[in-house]
Amino acid sequence: MIHIHFIVNPIAGTGDNKINIKFLEGHFSKDRYTLSVKNSVYKKHAVKLTQESIKEGAKIIIACGGDGTINEVASCIIGTSVILGVIPLGSGNGLASNLKISKNIQKAISLIKKQDVKKIDIGSLNGNYFFSNTGVGFDALVIKNYEASNGRKLLSYIKGTLKSLRDIKYDREFDVCLNNENLVLKPFMIFVSNSNVLGYNVSLTPKASLQDGLLDVLIVSRLNSFKVLLFCLLMIFKKHHLLKEVKSYQTKKITINQKDSSFYDMQIDGEHRTIDDSNIEIYIQEQTLSIIA
Repeated sequence: MIHIHFIVNPIAGTGDNKINIKFLEGHFSKDRYTLSVKNSVYKKHAVKLTQESIKEGAKIIIACGGDGTINEVASCIIGTSVILGVIPLGSGNGLASNLKISKNIQKAISLIKKQDVKKIDIGSLNGNYFFSNTGVGFDALVIKNYEASNGRKLLSYIKGTLKSLRDIKYDREFDVCLNNENLVLKPFMIFVSNSNVLGYNVSLTPKASLQDGLLDVLIVSRLNSFKVLLFCLLMIFKKHHLLKEVKSYQTKKITINQKDSSFYDMQIDGEHRTIDDSNIEIYIQEQTLSIIA
């Protein structure tokens, strides 16, 4: 018997998904699969549920939600023999898009049943894992404002972006080191990605790969109001690199330090996090996660 546990975020995306035991039993035969469905009810609850599933002997754990849910589930699987599966139910679904996992639930289930497993790289940030991307600056501010709106649709992202455009400040100086290059800047954004899709078919790092052993880094220097709007417009068409303030790098490790503060507002896989440390070290861990894709 194959023990499959489904960790479901019931409010992901539109919040009307149909992932329950009755629905799943129509797709997984009882003579081959043992199923368990667990719904998360608060932030980080998926971590506890996944840890329980591992103790209960789950062989495959399916994260049913967006990139935040995937992060909570996958972070617990690192270092175990458990295989991760994904049913993308979120708003952006960046990692699932990169892995070509369909947003159609039936198609995603068919992929799970095939069990074609691949090993992918993961990112590590001061003891936190990320699987798609992380960042400090404008993108983190957008996520912070998006979460504060309590919405889960594209309109909420747009509202969060517009508020962030008004709120962006350049009051913190960062020392950044990557590839033996030292930079001192007050940036618009420092974006570090393992995946080539941000969500909603938007990409800041279109050349990023989950299996190349490298992180793709986008550093955007301070922008005036006109260039901020221009950057957002160019980003939609994947032409943001045309601005001279935008620099792209590939690296295995990047360190960020700020002398005037001991915390960072960051986003990790589309979730707002506060990191209480003046020094940030981000690096790649190659071929670490087994995932059905």
